[in-house]
Amino acid sequence: MNRCKTLLGVAILAAASFFSIPGQAQTSQNGVREFPKAAMRGKLVVIAPPDISMNGKVDRLSPGSRIRDTQSHIVMSASIVGSEFNVNYTRDAAGLVHDVWILNAAEVKEKRPGMAPARNFLFDSDPPKIDPNTPFDKLPKYKP
Repeated sequence: MNRCKTLLGVAILAAASFFSIPGQAQTSQNGVREFPKAAMRGKLVVIAPPDISMNGKVDRLSPGSRIRDTQSHIVMSASIVGSEFNVNYTRDAAGLVHDVWILNAAEVKEKRPGMAPARNFLFDSDPPKIDPNTPFDKLPKYKP
């Protein structure tokens, strides 16, 4: 009797999985996913999980963070060590990077806050770039 119930349950589960429709990411018609309004743009490089570089600055993934690829599949951070990606990301209450979405070409074109624009000017008050190995007597002198 119990075997019949078990067999019937297995048959129902097999039929349900056969006829189920695979889940899809929430994308609009132009191939752009919907992101939270708080999501910011950045360049992600995984150094050694959970340590990352976001926009060239050392940062950290939160416990339970999720990285999604261009099809919204979960990606393990250890599998993308050393690769650089354009991403949208959110932070948790502690300020750690929590949700990350790797962007496709259409999503990269959208404007989003977070990436600092490249600076193409230099003020006289900006300190000169000095090699740390420069001897003391070769350093630039202060001009009053």
